[in-house]
Parts: sequence; C-alpha cells; structure tokens
Amino acid sequence: MPQPSLEPVVFGVLNVTPDSFSDGGRYLDRDAAIGHGRALVRSGADVVDVGGESTRPGAEPVDPREELARVLPVVEALVAGGIRVSIDTRRASVAAGAVAAGAAIVNDVDGGRDPGLLRVAADSGADLVLMHSRGPSARDGRYDDAVRDVAADLRIRVDAAVAAGVAPERLVVDPGIGFSKAPQENWRLLAHLDDLRIDGLRMLVGVSRKRFLGELVGGPAEDRDGVTAVLSALLADRGVWGLRVHDPAGTRAALAVVRRLREAA
Repeated sequence: MPQPSLEPVVFGVLNVTPDSFSDGGRYLDRDAAIGHGRALVRSGADVVDVGGESTRPGAEPVDPREELARVLPVVEALVAGGIRVSIDTRRASVAAGAVAAGAAIVNDVDGGRDPGLLRVAADSGADLVLMHSRGPSARDGRYDDAVRDVAADLRIRVDAAVAAGVAPERLVVDPGIGFSKAPQENWRLLAHLDDLRIDGLRMLVGVSRKRFLGELVGGPAEDRDGVTAVLSALLADRGVWGLRVHDPAGTRAALAVVRRLREAA
C-alpha cells in the first residue's frame, strides 16, 4: 500500500467571535481578523476557515444576521487578496452570503442538518464539509460504540447531502473530534479513522487545542499547539486529507520532520 503524500490541506482557524475558547475574542475586530487571516496564510495555511459563532460548550447562539455581519467583511477582504476561504457555519443564510462573497468551502459544524444549507452547497458548487456532532458537549453524545455510531451518523449526513444535489466529489467528512465526545471516545475515533471513511470521501480532522489534549499538557489553550502539531502530523501520515489548526507553522514543521524521517529510511 503506497504511503500518504504528507501534503494535507491545512485549514487555519479564524474565529471572528467574542467568546472563542482558543483566543478569547482577539479577532472580533474586522481589521484584526483580516490581518490574522493573512498571517495564517503566511505561516502555512492553505485555507482560512472563518467562523462567526463560537462552538464551545455553553456558548450563546448568535443571531444569523449578527453572524453574517461578523464574517462577511472578513471573507470579502481575504478573497480579494487571493486567499482560499472556508466559512464555518451551521446556517444556510450565512453560508449563502459567504459563498456569494467568494468562499470556496462551507464547513458545516452541524453536519448539514439544515436542508437550506445543503441547497446552498448544491446550487453554488462549493465544497461541503459535514462534521459529526450530537451537540456542543460530551453530555450530548450517547454511544454504544463511538466508532460504529459516528460512522453510521456520517453515512446518514452524506446520503442527505447527495440526495439534496451535492456532488460526492465536493463532499468532505469530519468526525467532529471534541464535539459531543468524551476524551476516551476522541482517542478511539482517531485510532480508527479508517472505519469512519465513507465512500472514499476526503476527511478533515480538527484536533487543535481541544480540551482532551489539555489533559496531557495542562495550561491555557495556546499551550496545546505542540501536541496538536504532533497529532496532526500522525494523522496526515495516516492519509487524512485536511487538518484544521490554529498554528499552521507548527503543523508544517511537524510534517517536515515526518517527511524527512521517511526520506532517511
């Protein structure tokens, strides 16, 4: 079996929110967000994933009009600068506005449960990431077998997207690490990614700064970038198509280490 290319697509996380777990609202200001998006690309991101609603446990829902007002100027500015943009949202209206502004990817943290969002993806031809979640916290997930149950849930979401007219080659699946999963379930899913692959579709995985990594290193979220880079490189070595990270430079360095070790062998 040939080895993976170790050239995953790196998504740089850009939270245009006041209450993100990872940056505490540092990029709510439009100019700060645009500047950080450009910095993510300079440090190795292929795609900037722009989100206007925090998905941390306990976060207050955001009115779709407010969410769109946060992200739209940022998407427009980044696209105008030639940057490939993904919109991180669960709402059809926000996805539609961002795609109209040039976003190439819709990263749906709700797995396409909004039929309107599936129609936006189908009509626009944008790539669509279907992320697994049963709610914002581990308490929302009840699994007899996490690997089997997540695979079954993803199968349902993929079938719904295809039925809505989204071309399979445009689909990406995401196991939703950290969303409605206990720490041991996250680790088990990562250890069994091959069992989560649906019809050969691309897979995006985001482990960056997640709480289950905090159990290894302690400290604030930023202190988890090192273990994020290690784990992301291991996932790329197992053929993951995309990695969603806060620190693209660290991930690129970890990928270079694995690549150099391969070459030496």
